[in-house]
Amino acid sequence: MALPEQVRERVVTYAASVLPDVPTLPPALRRVAMFAPARRARLGAVAILAALADEELRARIGLQLRSRPAPDAPAEAAAYAWLARDDGWQERYDAALAALQTLGAPDQDEAGRLRTRVERLEVELTSVRADRKARLEELKSENAALRRKLGDFRATARQTTAGHDEALAKAEAARDEAEAQVAVHERALRQLRAQVDRLEAAAALERRTAKSAEQEGSVRARFLLDALLDAASGLRRELALPAVDGAPSDAVEGALSGPAAERQGRVQSAAHLQQFLSMPRARLIVDGYNVSKSLWPTSTLEAQRSRLLQALAPLVARTGAETTVVFDAASSGARPVVPAPRGVKVVFSPQGVIADDVIRDLVGAEPVGRVVLVVSDDQQVARDVMTAGARAVPVTALHGVIDRG
Repeated sequence: MALPEQVRERVVTYAASVLPDVPTLPPALRRVAMFAPARRARLGAVAILAALADEELRARIGLQLRSRPAPDAPAEAAAYAWLARDDGWQERYDAALAALQTLGAPDQDEAGRLRTRVERLEVELTSVRADRKARLEELKSENAALRRKLGDFRATARQTTAGHDEALAKAEAARDEAEAQVAVHERALRQLRAQVDRLEAAAALERRTAKSAEQEGSVRARFLLDALLDAASGLRRELALPAVDGAPSDAVEGALSGPAAERQGRVQSAAHLQQFLSMPRARLIVDGYNVSKSLWPTSTLEAQRSRLLQALAPLVARTGAETTVVFDAASSGARPVVPAPRGVKVVFSPQGVIADDVIRDLVGAEPVGRVVLVVSDDQQVARDVMTAGARAVPVTALHGVIDRG
């Protein structure tokens, strides 16, 4: 049974909506059933219509469709009846088709009006063409008359004198020669224009290449200049000296109090320590229990560790110094879990190894020239790290740059 186009579209829509619930689908429809509801009818229309030729499959689809209420619109009602085929479906199908044809009558009237309009436009077009053809005939007649007049004039001129014929022949020959020369010149001009276009394109390419090379050179020069400025800035900070205070005689008095090399390796004040910590890639190593017992002697070791790390956190965040806190665990086999703030590393010395030796190893691993600061009141540790190139920081200097809580 041939289905009208509108009914066939609704049949595909209804069949696509129930495909996932239909048992024993052929392979082609099983793939279609996996599509999203909106895509089944659009992408699987051909496969659905081909499969509906199987009456058994159509019956299974119609059985699933019967659980839904029958629609009222003519196209939907015809598609529903054709698929479901329950009692009285043929009468409902025929009635829906008749209603669908009745609804299509206004479309036929509109088509008639459109045809009438097309016929009227065709008549107008025929009239316009006839007018233009008549005008063209008039122009042709005028042109023929002018040609006849020109021919009469030439004939009169030839009859007036034989010399005119010779002059006319020479003029025509000169005209032909001039036209030939014009053609040669036009060809040469076209060749020159093509050559100019090629040269302009090559010049534009050269300009772009030169501009690109100039930009690349500018970028390289800029990067080099930035690198030199950064290096100069870092060197300036590296060589900066603390503020000068005291009197010239302080140098003589200082020479009597201890070796000059030892004074140069020590940080004398909190301001001096702050200045070193602001240098690029500064390294801060803290003798954990040596500092915490000096600051909080009455607290337990666990409380001392926690308070020391909390006090160091703002300093590390402010200066960005790479910081390591070393706690002595030589006589203990257990290693407590200590939450360290961002930027602070916590190290326990191995069993049988004191924290002083770990600090010496950390200082010895640093490259020569890096700013390394060791906070400890242990004089032997201070002398050893100064010998290795680090700077010794007394605990009192650290007091001035941290919050003791």
